[in-house]
Amino acid sequence: MATIKEVAERAGVSVMTVSRVVNNSKYVSPETREKVERAMKELEYVPNALAHGLITKKTHTLGLIVSDITNPFFTTIARGVEDTAIKNGFNIILCNTDEDTQKEKMYIELLLRKRVDGIILSSADCNKKNSIEQVISRNVPIVLIDRYIKGIGVDCVYSDSKNGAYKLTRYLISLGHKRIGIIVGPPRISTAVDRVEGYKRALQEEGITIDDSLIKWGEKYNREDGYKSAIELLNMNNPPTAIFGGNRLITVGMLKAIRELNLKIPDDISVVSFDEVEDISNTNPFLTVVSQNSYAIGVLATEWLLKRIRGESKFLEDPQDIVLQPKLIIRDSCGSPREEVVKASLSK
Repeated sequence: MATIKEVAERAGVSVMTVSRVVNNSKYVSPETREKVERAMKELEYVPNALAHGLITKKTHTLGLIVSDITNPFFTTIARGVEDTAIKNGFNIILCNTDEDTQKEKMYIELLLRKRVDGIILSSADCNKKNSIEQVISRNVPIVLIDRYIKGIGVDCVYSDSKNGAYKLTRYLISLGHKRIGIIVGPPRISTAVDRVEGYKRALQEEGITIDDSLIKWGEKYNREDGYKSAIELLNMNNPPTAIFGGNRLITVGMLKAIRELNLKIPDDISVVSFDEVEDISNTNPFLTVVSQNSYAIGVLATEWLLKRIRGESKFLEDPQDIVLQPKLIIRDSCGSPREEVVKASLSK
């Protein structure tokens, strides 16, 4: 690999002049710049990004920490982050925590050692502030996505989970459902808490008694918890006539349980899901969902982070909550309740 000294010798200039060209300094004549760039091309010289970062105190690198990269919701967010970062001359380091707070802590420490210019984080525990406070203490801009942490005072971009869950539950109530099961992630995650809150608000407005046995909190937002909780709900003495999947992966697990119990959607059980993903939408019958614009979450989070990094908006001053409204999409997975059919199917 060619060195900066070899480039200088080939171009007939000093090492300092080559450095000025690499750093795009204005104190270089067009003729000299052309000679240096030609020498760099001939020698296939690649500037040392780490050394450059030490000089400029910028690495043009962002850290993105998501909770589950296998979930297409976060995959699409990552695409929005990457597209926006690259368009603005930044690279991305992607980290996946699997909803593990220890892995999250490890990745934050790693990104800080890598001297990233900013971090975008989907927190594994919205009740803990330690890792976020560590980032703030280093004056590294950070934006939270999908999940907020109360009292932390940083920017956050997320969907309105309360309103989305409210819309789905209201729709089921309008069809005559009163026993509606809901399966969400762990209560340490703000989206799970908000979706249950929206669900409860819809029931309370209609004077429907809240039955805590119909609310299932998982250890994670995953298929396994969706399947296990759906089996528990559908094997109750008085099972729900409709089930609300708290996210895409939970709904996949729910559908598996429903198939194993030989129940038909929507004849025997109505199903709705919080999240829109192609393989769910193409389930027969097509699912009624609340759709989130996950790509927009990634774009907006990155744009706001870059504003903080560039000083266009000073970090920690006037922190922004950017809340996107999810869209209710009604399809064929819901009908009027038929409790006697559900009970008969389960007794076979």
